[in-house]
Amino acid sequence: MFLTIIVFILVLSVLVFVHELGHFVVAKKFKVKVEEFGIGFSPRIFGWQIWKEPETAIKKWRLIRGNREITEEDQKFGTVYSLNWLPLGGFVKIKGENGEEQEDKDSFASHSVWQRFLILSAGVAMNGVLAMILIIIGFMVGMPQITENLGSQAQVSNHKIQIVQVFKDSPASKAELKIGDVIIDIDNQQFDNFSGLQKYVAEHSGQKLNYKIKRGGAEIISQITPEVRQETGKGGVGIAIAETGIVKYPWHIAIWQGIKTTFLLTWAILVAFYELFKGLILGHGLSAEMAGPVGIATLTGEVTRMGFVYLMQFTALLSINLAILNFLPFPALDGGRILFLIIEKIKGSPVKKELENAAHSIGFLLLMLLVLVVTYKDIAKFFLK
Repeated sequence: MFLTIIVFILVLSVLVFVHELGHFVVAKKFKVKVEEFGIGFSPRIFGWQIWKEPETAIKKWRLIRGNREITEEDQKFGTVYSLNWLPLGGFVKIKGENGEEQEDKDSFASHSVWQRFLILSAGVAMNGVLAMILIIIGFMVGMPQITENLGSQAQVSNHKIQIVQVFKDSPASKAELKIGDVIIDIDNQQFDNFSGLQKYVAEHSGQKLNYKIKRGGAEIISQITPEVRQETGKGGVGIAIAETGIVKYPWHIAIWQGIKTTFLLTWAILVAFYELFKGLILGHGLSAEMAGPVGIATLTGEVTRMGFVYLMQFTALLSINLAILNFLPFPALDGGRILFLIIEKIKGSPVKKELENAAHSIGFLLLMLLVLVVTYKDIAKFFLK
């Protein structure tokens, strides 16, 4: 449990830090004043500033101790780089980010719509870049993938037959099989491919079969009786399976495969978000597969036990999810702020600062409510069985 918490904090910190770094770099590029760039969240342990002495142009630095307020005198020395007590990513405080100080040239509010758009979009872009880098590295060292339709230069090792979907109310669901489980054998019979396994199960419909499952570092024996499935018309236990393996490419091929895979994953996650929101709008309720902080932390622990490359792949997926979530046109998110920029561009003047700030405050409260609901579902799912 302790290792799970530490790894979860590290993964979350990297994702949030990279996101905020994107805002920071682009804001600096457009000469917008960044008042503070923090590692972790307040209270502050200490901060430091790097500045040039006007007469000599020699770089110097000064220390800010504790969590005291940053004064106007401090701001003369440039951005405060701070280390904070809560190790959950980071933050960037940009001058005029809430529409104030429009008359100052170094204020976010005084810059053009397209410059503000780029600053707001930079965090999302950096999360996409991080995911791409992680996937490229993964393909260079070897990363778990479905082995179907791979290129001729792919090097595949550690072949497995793995569960990629468990249907609701199926024999497999009742036996508590999970996505990611590896089928070692059935009735002590091993299979080279999934078609042979499917044929064996279909031929033994109605008979109790002994599944040997590998989950993480543990092996589990589960007795399951196949039934004729409505979706196939054949005997089955209600799972979708695929042949997987550790896939590795030469470095120059890994770069292209990493870029392509990042875009394919992004599209797949976009479709999943669309289905989620469609279900909510049509009154089908919140998807049981949606995970909050507790669920993600639990999954992080499971992935960590599988190995570093699995954790790296999981981090890439989380980074894409964070990018898409932040880009949704919902108040309090980057996408919501961009939506107000679009409205400003169309109507030719900014939305009233009070109205926009109120919308972001309400949006934030709704997001916190959603987090509480999903967290409750996670706790019920993982700890109250």
